[in-house]
Amino acid sequence: MTVDTQTPGSFPEDIESRQVVVANDHGLHARPAGKLAQQAQAFEAEILLVYGEQSVDAKSILDVLTLAAGPGEVIEIRASGDDAAEAADALETLFRNKFDE
Repeated sequence: MTVDTQTPGSFPEDIESRQVVVANDHGLHARPAGKLAQQAQAFEAEILLVYGEQSVDAKSILDVLTLAAGPGEVIEIRASGDDAAEAADALETLFRNKFDE
């Protein structure tokens, strides 16, 4: 017998998680937020960005902008689903490449 220990609305156990740093000079402003949301939408996985006490849908540019994360801030990428690892890797690459700015 399997017991589900998740609380309602919690993230599944099969989560892919990456810690990334906002390395571009102007932080997570409109242009990088748009790139991030567009890249996230290419995946079936549920993808959240966690910054401090905030957790937002990475597929929504407006949600991403509400993070208001500045340069040097650490964000956690959490992905769950069939292509979660690929999604987390792709978003991590965007951060590492400073969103090509």
